[in-house]
Amino acid sequence: MNGARSRNAGVLLLCAGLALGVRAGYLNAKAALAGLLLERAWDAALVTGHAIKPWPWADLHPIARLRIPSLRLDQIVLDDANPRSLAFGPAHVGATAWPGASGNVVLAGHRTSWFEPLRGIAHGAEVRLEWRGSDGRAASRVYRVEEIRIVSPDDVSALRSSEQDALTLVTCYPFGYGARSPLRYVVRASALAQGT
Repeated sequence: MNGARSRNAGVLLLCAGLALGVRAGYLNAKAALAGLLLERAWDAALVTGHAIKPWPWADLHPIARLRIPSLRLDQIVLDDANPRSLAFGPAHVGATAWPGASGNVVLAGHRTSWFEPLRGIAHGAEVRLEWRGSDGRAASRVYRVEEIRIVSPDDVSALRSSEQDALTLVTCYPFGYGARSPLRYVVRASALAQGT
């Protein structure tokens, strides 16, 4: 009797493990496909000069590309930082300067994925933001990291407008998977050069 119970428990554990593995594989494949579709939508937007949805039913679209060479970070930036869009990539925080405009451009991303590499950012690191210019073609601005802070969630000073052109990246803190992320990690960079 005990042998049958042990076998049944083993089979049950094996099935549960297999189901979890299949689910993880599905989610990873879905994320990879979404990344490919976002990349294609961004490339198409630069060719056509118009915002392009990555899939027909999408309620988001790419507006920029963020690159931090020292971290090998290369992300397509979406138009509205909300839970739905942040599942697919970093996104622009509303009521802050739009990529390419003067002022403080604020982008948010998840600490467990898109902005996880920020844990390795250093003062002086170069950050490049590319967007679709008024003529529809790619334009860009280069920034240099000047400030890295850990703040409470109610400290919204990073969202304030700025006289100088700045780029602010915000994610939850501490990095990695965990039940709680009670703080925010803020990276502020100032513009070095105007768009190309």
